[in-house]
Amino acid sequence: MKRTYQIAWAKTSEGRKRLAQFLAREGQLWMLPMLELIETGECVVDELIDVVGRAAIEAILVMSAERVAGPPQQGKQKEPKGVYWYGSQAGRIALKERQLRVVKPRLRKKKPRRGEPAEVGVPAYEAMQKDARLADRMLSIVINGVSTRNYQKVLPEMAEQVGISRSSVSRESIEAGERLLKSLAERDFSQLDLLIIYVDGMQFGDFHVIAAVGVDSEGHKHVLGLREGASENAVVAKALLEDLVARGVKPTRRRLFVIDGSKALRTAIDQVYGRRNPVQRCRKHKERNVLGHLPKQQHDQAKATLRAAWRLDQKQGMAKIEQYASWLQRDWPSAAGSLREGLEEMYTINRLGLPSELRRCLSSTNLIDSTDSGVRYRTRRVTNWQDGLMALRWAAAGFLETEKHYRRIMGYKQLWVLKVLLDESADEEKIAKKRQAG
Repeated sequence: MKRTYQIAWAKTSEGRKRLAQFLAREGQLWMLPMLELIETGECVVDELIDVVGRAAIEAILVMSAERVAGPPQQGKQKEPKGVYWYGSQAGRIALKERQLRVVKPRLRKKKPRRGEPAEVGVPAYEAMQKDARLADRMLSIVINGVSTRNYQKVLPEMAEQVGISRSSVSRESIEAGERLLKSLAERDFSQLDLLIIYVDGMQFGDFHVIAAVGVDSEGHKHVLGLREGASENAVVAKALLEDLVARGVKPTRRRLFVIDGSKALRTAIDQVYGRRNPVQRCRKHKERNVLGHLPKQQHDQAKATLRAAWRLDQKQGMAKIEQYASWLQRDWPSAAGSLREGLEEMYTINRLGLPSELRRCLSSTNLIDSTDSGVRYRTRRVTNWQDGLMALRWAAAGFLETEKHYRRIMGYKQLWVLKVLLDESADEEKIAKKRQAG
């Protein structure tokens, strides 16, 4: 018994056209559900490509056009709803890492109204055009260290793939960065029990960005927000904290703040969250500041003295540091002054009596500094920082990319101790206020 087969060689334009026509004609049962999914935006185009290839996409476009204008007929125009077939043209569909060149049908209206375009869109094609994942993937590749000059080299090879220029990558990256910045600014934290807030700044060229990262009661880290400006800028610091309040990080809960040595930021915490919140100043920042006032031959002694003193309880540790500052006073008075500044808040975590493993994580802003390192690695190829908004976009992209790899903080199993201490202090304050009220 002879059987008839239809063979289409998809690598030629004619073969691809015949294959698309065949799939549109014969593949109704299995392709119609895919058409529904794509037109409603529920299907990932890449998954479909992996299975049936470009010919199937073109078949989908033909079927979608038929729903609007009916099937094309040789020799005459069938015009339901006044729409007819008008040939075809080249088009592009966004995939994860590239754009795919396809042939799409053209539809036109027989009698468009005044001012109304004659061209009629193909629903499936328009749905695929709206896919913003190409820009997001471009940004992801760029912030992971690929120069826009070399971007074409890292794209997967594909026949007749559309080339992507350096300027196109830059435009798409800006758009994706703005979306990420907007999504970060719209995050809601009202359902999170944040116990710790780290705040620190970073610099991009001549521009500064201040960042806040929170830790919930289970030890999970969350990027809370960004603001253009330095942590030493009181207006910027206060604006960042007020934005956190607006998005659910309310002052009704006592929290531990871990900050750099910024006086403006310290003041902003009192203004926005009140004076009842414990504040731990970063010991790494203090160490760097003191070393900056000392000659190199004194660095090892200073480091050893400070790190040993941090392990002691508050009273003993402060006494040892004061003793060391007195010794520095004669030859290096600036170092002594830097050492004494804000000294009591260097011992907040010791005063609270927290477990040693948890203190290691809370003694500095290393949590943000390590994220900062990830951001700097991803932005190391950027040399022309044009404005503060550009710095914010890159910071948002870098922070959110790094956030994907966050682990719980060291000592998270002891966070319950901090929670109990914060809650007890809050209860004591409530009792004291009731007594004062009589």
